[in-house]
Amino acid sequence: MTRTIAVALDGAGWHPAAWRESDARPRDLFSAGYWVDLVRTAERGGVDFVTIEDSLGLQSAAFTRPDERTDQVRGRLDALLIASFVGPLTSRIGLIPTVTTTHTEPFHVATALQTLDFASLGRAGWRAQVSAGAADAALIGRRDFPRLSIDQLRSPEGVALQEQVFGEAREVIEVVRRLWDSWEDDAIIRDASTGRFIDRDKLHYADFEGEHFSIKGTSITPRSPQGQPLVTVLAHQRIPYELAATSADIVYLTPQSDVDAAAIRDEVRDAELRVGRSGRPLSLYADVVVLLEDSPAAARSALERLDEQNGTPLASDALIVAGTPDQLIDRLDSWTALGYEGFRLRPARLPHDLVAITEKVLPRLEDDEAATAEGVTLRERLGFERAENRYATSTEENAA
Repeated sequence: MTRTIAVALDGAGWHPAAWRESDARPRDLFSAGYWVDLVRTAERGGVDFVTIEDSLGLQSAAFTRPDERTDQVRGRLDALLIASFVGPLTSRIGLIPTVTTTHTEPFHVATALQTLDFASLGRAGWRAQVSAGAADAALIGRRDFPRLSIDQLRSPEGVALQEQVFGEAREVIEVVRRLWDSWEDDAIIRDASTGRFIDRDKLHYADFEGEHFSIKGTSITPRSPQGQPLVTVLAHQRIPYELAATSADIVYLTPQSDVDAAAIRDEVRDAELRVGRSGRPLSLYADVVVLLEDSPAAARSALERLDEQNGTPLASDALIVAGTPDQLIDRLDSWTALGYEGFRLRPARLPHDLVAITEKVLPRLEDDEAATAEGVTLRERLGFERAENRYATSTEENAA
């Protein structure tokens, strides 16, 4: 069986009390070296790509609003800048930072991700994320969002807000993709004898007129090694499923059981039909929070200790697997059989559970191809063909 293994990196780990572990490195969280060490550990272990979490506002235990806690990690470095720093210091692993589609300009997102693709020699991706919190909007100051609870998101007002921010995200991704294609692959000539550096006929306007953006122009950054870095989205229900089906290459999902995994798979495929997706279907990845020890009892004890330090049990949108590497592998095998192409593992403790993934999980995966897949770019390693340039194709058709 073929599957991709990714790791989601966030601070000291996905458990809020992880920074208090004996092997944690809280003093290094805001250093570049910390992130280089984590990504290199993942690369040596055969992880296909890492995602790096980010947000506009401070981390919070409360939903869409700041909290007053001082016993959890607060503050982070910019994920895209981390990835750009790590890129030249690694050689194989994919780098997928989180970059919001809300309160940002598509032009800046496009050129920054293209730059990452150049810096990593074709290993960049993008986790596109919406940011609909009132506190986040207040940080930027351009518009206001209502303060809604989780339950209120199901109200007409909440659904309207989701449709607004996810509709905006769809436009952002479309504009970014057009800008990525605005230079043809061979637009740069570099012919000193004739004095021609670029072929202007191979630069194109990314014309776009939408509800949220009106864009006309060419990127300042040439088409990057992958042409189109992979776009990924975390989705939990209908509206984000449709965003993923319309705009993404990979969707991260959060099933809690085999029955749930099959139902979510079918919901996503239905979303693809509703939006009329053509070409390659979405690649389905399941997210799992992992806390790994050599015995189930040791894993339960470790989780209980962290929960006690935190003052509340670990809560997550994703399934929490606190057990042995073999128990995790059984879960991955089960969901692979249901059609999931990959898994994004969220280490509860860093570096402890990242090391366990690389040393005790990946080597035991039967027929695992994560550590042996060929390809220089991230698209190649994950089985995606190089993206065609929409403008070059239309130019050739017109010439014919």
